[in-house]
Amino acid sequence: MADLGVINQYNGQRLGITEPISFGGPTEYDVKKTHELEKYLENVGLYEKQEEAVRREEVLGRLDQIVKHWVKTISRAKGLNEQLVQEANAKIFTFGSYRLGVHSPGADIDTLCVGPRHATREEDFFGELHRMLSEMPEVTELHPVPDAFVPVMRFKFNGVSIDLLYAKLSLWVVPEDLDISQDSILQNADEQTVRSLNGCRVTDQILRLVPNIQNFRTTLRCMRFWAKRRGVYSNVAGFLGGINWALLVARICQLYPNALPNMLVSRFFRVYTQWRWPTPVMLCDIEEGSLGLQVWDPRRNPKDRYHLMPIITPAYPCMNSSYNVSASTLRIMTEEFQRGYEICEAMESNKGDWDSLFEPYPFFTAYGNYLQIDINAENADDYQKWKGWVESRLRTLTLKIERHTYNMLQCHPHPGEFTDESKPFHSSYFMGLQSIKEVPAGEREQFDIRMTVDEFKQTVNMYTMWKPGMEIRVSHVRQKKIPAFVFPGGIRPRSTRSSGERKRSLEMKSGLDKLGGGKRRKKENDDTVSGVGLPRLSASLPSISEGGHAGSPISTATSLVKVDHLEMDGSSEANTERTDTEMLHPANNGELDRSVQQSPPLSTASVPSASSNSNEAEKVAIEKMMSGPYGSQQDLPELDELEVDVENAHQVEYSGEAAKLSQETSSVMEAVEIGISGATAAHSSSFANGSLEELEDEAKYKSKLTRQKHQISSIIILAISKPPPPVHQNDANESVKQLGDCSSLYLSLQDCLIKTDRNWKSCQKEVQALKACSERKKQEK
Repeated sequence: MADLGVINQYNGQRLGITEPISFGGPTEYDVKKTHELEKYLENVGLYEKQEEAVRREEVLGRLDQIVKHWVKTISRAKGLNEQLVQEANAKIFTFGSYRLGVHSPGADIDTLCVGPRHATREEDFFGELHRMLSEMPEVTELHPVPDAFVPVMRFKFNGVSIDLLYAKLSLWVVPEDLDISQDSILQNADEQTVRSLNGCRVTDQILRLVPNIQNFRTTLRCMRFWAKRRGVYSNVAGFLGGINWALLVARICQLYPNALPNMLVSRFFRVYTQWRWPTPVMLCDIEEGSLGLQVWDPRRNPKDRYHLMPIITPAYPCMNSSYNVSASTLRIMTEEFQRGYEICEAMESNKGDWDSLFEPYPFFTAYGNYLQIDINAENADDYQKWKGWVESRLRTLTLKIERHTYNMLQCHPHPGEFTDESKPFHSSYFMGLQSIKEVPAGEREQFDIRMTVDEFKQTVNMYTMWKPGMEIRVSHVRQKKIPAFVFPGGIRPRSTRSSGERKRSLEMKSGLDKLGGGKRRKKENDDTVSGVGLPRLSASLPSISEGGHAGSPISTATSLVKVDHLEMDGSSEANTERTDTEMLHPANNGELDRSVQQSPPLSTASVPSASSNSNEAEKVAIEKMMSGPYGSQQDLPELDELEVDVENAHQVEYSGEAAKLSQETSSVMEAVEIGISGATAAHSSSFANGSLEELEDEAKYKSKLTRQKHQISSIIILAISKPPPPVHQNDANESVKQLGDCSSLYLSLQDCLIKTDRNWKSCQKEVQALKACSERKKQEK
């Protein structure tokens, strides 16, 4: 599994935008644990056999021959002279996990076909090349997706899955030695070509920017496997995909250039547990380029300020590769980083092992309540199209629920699908539900998300290629009623806690918090909803549960969620707020020397000493990375979580256009009044159309609207006004100037939010002061 040239020769120049955190080399303990890790990854089947590797190379060679024949065929058909026909060329490149060298057996190969300017995407690639492939007996399951954000043709060639993209260059002849890493390759390219080329360019750039490719590959294999086992590997579901995990791991490799995979895995969790999102993760400085393409920059682009977990691609044009992350999925991943950090710390004290780290996340025993989304179609072709469309829209359901419940309800989407073999052309998807918002003790809050679910279904049913038989159903299901087909072998587990988690809680009882954090969920007996006769679904909605994910600290107040005319009643354990790790300033500013290229001598220590000074130095260096030019530009209220228009461009759509930034605070308050009035009217209408037993009484609803009004009025001012530069220079944002006399209060609130890591509760004094000032301005007018 070794690779030639796995150590990059960077001639004394640092890799990354900051100095490494540590140049320390491996100890004997690191060598031992790295061997254990490599053996573990091999035993779980992450490395393909030699025969499969050879077959993949043969398929890629055959595919390269096919596209070369294809481009000559279309060149002749377009009337080019024979010399140009003979010179016509197309070339196959790989990217993704295969190019990075971390693919697993049976994984698909991401490929890119680069063709000349006269070979069009619509007529020639999805037309003639598709026809040629469809006539080949070795090609099966051919499925073109020309309308995707990145158009792709999917198929199997001799059993090997291929995802084939197309890039049309502005060249008449594509040279065999084409270097697509040069920015000039993007000259006069259309948007689809730029996106298609981006995969290859980013992958190659990652390999150039890590100090040791082999250590990077082993660590990335480990983290990909861990993410899949813990249910946080899915870009579509709002978590992170392959390129995102590669970028995160590459940054750790830059920060610890001499470390072996064992230490890199441990430092991965240590660094990202302390990371203050939305500070971006970047492997290199963002280059403006000379072609005028837009790059990620929250200081200039309003949409970029709404990205919660920016992970920036290193190739021009630099983009955020993780714009799909939502408030819920970010919270879930943050808790998983914390769990991984605690296990790695335990492993250093011989109280943990790799099995503990890679233990599958018990999704169907982690929550008391779930949403089940079922889809079906009449035939295989309709099913594949319908399934692809619904999956592209599922993340919007999470965003809608977050927004419509004011981020008081967290949705945890399962990244996979499930099929009931007894039902043809059918799939099921699941989302765990839990309360995350702190409410006053003893006060009952109610969430009715039936309208939210109906809105989601209406959006999905607007599919332009919809046919009769394409159906979608969304229902609420209790944990005990989860269908058996989701469990391995169709057998429902008896215990809500796995043996591994019980073992870990015993091992770490002394000196560490329980893995998974928090207290055990409480179970309540079922009773009956008054006046309806439906069983009340009394299940705990945990703030942090064993095997579950932590939300924001919440009280023991009961929460009620209505879904499709069913109700979920849950109570939560109070959770103590965890203060952020104190960040200091770095002390190590050495320059990377050529000694990094060689394997450093091993330390004689058999087990690493967990020196508090060493840990503190690392915290210092991490804080240094938080003080860059982008860190404070994205301080945004979580209430304004925005959807992504997957169909159009998979870009975050900012509903409040930039023109709103110049509105007076008084108009904001008027908008709040109108919004509350509209909500009241809508609620009154629901009383007329539905049964009173299913809804809250009028008085309680008005009381809730009053509380929400106070929340919105204190937040919406900041949602419309953009954050100022971190040091409040004279060239302050125009939106701040528009606040007039209230600008100083706005800046004070902004400082408070930065200092408290966006803790609105801690900044209520500043919020109220700003609100009072805006009210005065309104009255003066």
